[in-house]
Amino acid sequence: MIYVYLAQGFEETEAITPVDMLRRAGKKVITVGIGDNIITGSHGIPVITDTIAQEAPLTDELEMIVLPGGMPGTLNLEKSEYVQNAIDFCMEKNITIGAICAAPSILGHKGLLRGRKAVCYSGFESQLEGAEIIPQAVVTDGNIITSRGAGAAMKFALALVERAVSKEESDRQFKAVLCD
Repeated sequence: MIYVYLAQGFEETEAITPVDMLRRAGKKVITVGIGDNIITGSHGIPVITDTIAQEAPLTDELEMIVLPGGMPGTLNLEKSEYVQNAIDFCMEKNITIGAICAAPSILGHKGLLRGRKAVCYSGFESQLEGAEIIPQAVVTDGNIITSRGAGAAMKFALALVERAVSKEESDRQFKAVLCD
């Protein structure tokens, strides 16, 4: 089971692309609303979530969490005790955390990127405390996958799929999606 957390002001492309690609790969993806089950993105698109944070338990069935960026979505995610608890749970259990755009700053503020390679939206680098900033669209270091932003949403989603189902299975399923 994979949780994609959505908070008011999230970046739509950074949330929906991973949900779509992970579901296509056969993964059980649950969108989790922070504070409500209708969450409006940073470009005014409302999304009805599968559940709300209060009803999304942290169990051994959890394979991954995804934190989309966007403003003020990232700030709203960071303020959520449910998101903070999910991050802590994932770190304790070595569960994958995907964070894109401004959302890697949440991990940086928690000190989770110290000594790791990471990337984020341009201008947020100083908030990735102790990270080695890598100029790539997507960076994987241990159980943390970070990405630049909306323009890299497909590459980010495919990196999440590779982690969830294996590179071979991802390549087999998504060969037509890769247009390079």
